[in-house]
Amino acid sequence: MLPNTGKLAGCTLFITGASRGIGKAIALKAAKDGANVVIAAKTAQAHPKLPGTIYTAAEEIEAAGGRALPCIVDVRDEKQISDAVEQAVSKFGGIDILVNNASAINLTGTLQTPMKKVDLMLGINLRGTYLTSKLCVPYLLKSKNAHILNLSPPLNLNPIWFKNHTAYTMAKYGMSMCVLGMAEEFRGSIAVNALWPKTAIQTAAMDMLGGTDVANQCRKVDIMADAAYCIFSKPPSYTGNFAIDEDVLRKEGIVDFDTYAVAPGHPLLPDFFLDEDPELITNKMGGEGAPPASKASPEAAGDGPIAETFKIIKGILSPDVVKSTQGVYKFDISGEHPGVWYIDLKNDAGSAGSGEPPVQADVVMSLDSADFVKMFSGNLKPTMAFMSGKLKIKGDMTLAIKMEKMMSLMKAKL
Repeated sequence: MLPNTGKLAGCTLFITGASRGIGKAIALKAAKDGANVVIAAKTAQAHPKLPGTIYTAAEEIEAAGGRALPCIVDVRDEKQISDAVEQAVSKFGGIDILVNNASAINLTGTLQTPMKKVDLMLGINLRGTYLTSKLCVPYLLKSKNAHILNLSPPLNLNPIWFKNHTAYTMAKYGMSMCVLGMAEEFRGSIAVNALWPKTAIQTAAMDMLGGTDVANQCRKVDIMADAAYCIFSKPPSYTGNFAIDEDVLRKEGIVDFDTYAVAPGHPLLPDFFLDEDPELITNKMGGEGAPPASKASPEAAGDGPIAETFKIIKGILSPDVVKSTQGVYKFDISGEHPGVWYIDLKNDAGSAGSGEPPVQADVVMSLDSADFVKMFSGNLKPTMAFMSGKLKIKGDMTLAIKMEKMMSLMKAKL
């Protein structure tokens, strides 16, 4: 863990979405220095499924040694942001650091994403970030060490990060474009940077996307808080960077990252948007040595373990499973029972069988037949198989996570 240096003593941080998760972790890290923290978030009353409110976060911040100002803020509402900014300036005398952390996520394709969800993501991620920055900038310009930090990814234009969730990617990249533009616009006065995790971080959002079982594949929010603290400790000349948490901390001399893991020693799930180029991700997730696509499945009409597994899969396909998954999977299976198989969890009531899928596959999974059986019997998670090298995936890791959720439904019968 990165020790506090007292660098942020007396500084005022305005953090959106700070009632829980990464935003709150950054607030608590700053509070240990004696910083002032404006908790700009919507949760004023306890949510039945999500922990924390702006008031409980304020209590934790003050217990950690900081001063807190909880403000009810929906970042889509200009008046609410403006009022919170004015309250912050009135109470603390100014604003030194803005953290644009508030975000909305919905990982669905174009036809499956209602415009209400599109508007929500664009309104919170893009417009909310731009608007909050705009309203804080006049006060940041008066600070001697002003920072804007957006929790957003590098601008990676590899189509793989668009094809399965175009709306979410556009909204998240909008936050990154704010970094690109504002870093130049305010160069010399305000440091404007982005921070993104190298691996998945355990938050309420991750639990909803991958289920509670995904936690062991994640790091704790502390790694993002420590990386943010490093960035805030740098001068305004450090600007226009798309920083990755682990890279930032390595440069500070941190070598033990197991302390940040939910389950030390457990393989970690890579986060979105971080492949370096299309060729690299093809090598990383592609299928060198996979059986040819045209290869027949010799046991298709027999009673081998793969055929038996697919008989059960066919028996439990339903519109509900299709609706919750929205992916076409192709399996290039090698080993003792080689062949090509597919599961269509995107069209009609779903289908599964031997050979090429009836439509283009969204994900191609290449693995040994024994590991395929283990996966569908619940003894090997796809993400764990991928991290250990037993499974090669060509496609979006999002669908691999969704496959895990589908398998949990099937486990009782397989």
